[in-house]
Amino acid sequence: MLDRLAAKERRRRPTDEALLERARELSAKYLGGDAEPVSVRWVDNQQHRWGSCTPESGTIRISTRLKGLPEWVINYVIIHELVHLLVPSHGAAFWALVEQYPKAERARGFLEGFSAAAASAPEEC
Repeated sequence: MLDRLAAKERRRRPTDEALLERARELSAKYLGGDAEPVSVRWVDNQQHRWGSCTPESGTIRISTRLKGLPEWVINYVIIHELVHLLVPSHGAAFWALVEQYPKAERARGFLEGFSAAAASAPEEC
């Protein structure tokens, strides 16, 4: 039982190395392996974005605010950033690639709700 709980926790709070491996797997599964990130890492300095990408260097950064959220939501953010390695803008070609991830629309809704709930949370005294 403890081993299963530990494995679940590792999946929910992956290391930078695990994020890179996950990104490579997602690229292979949904993007034909065309998106090849050099690095994927957690960052603490993104308070208004879920992730960011620098296509020129192949680096992807994922906000630590996502840690602990469902795996399929984190996968969506990774896919979104992977697609930026292929298409820098948010045009039709970009969204067509993102939509290859079956839970894309659901994950966007989850993140919108999560953001709204966080913004309307009462301030602590």
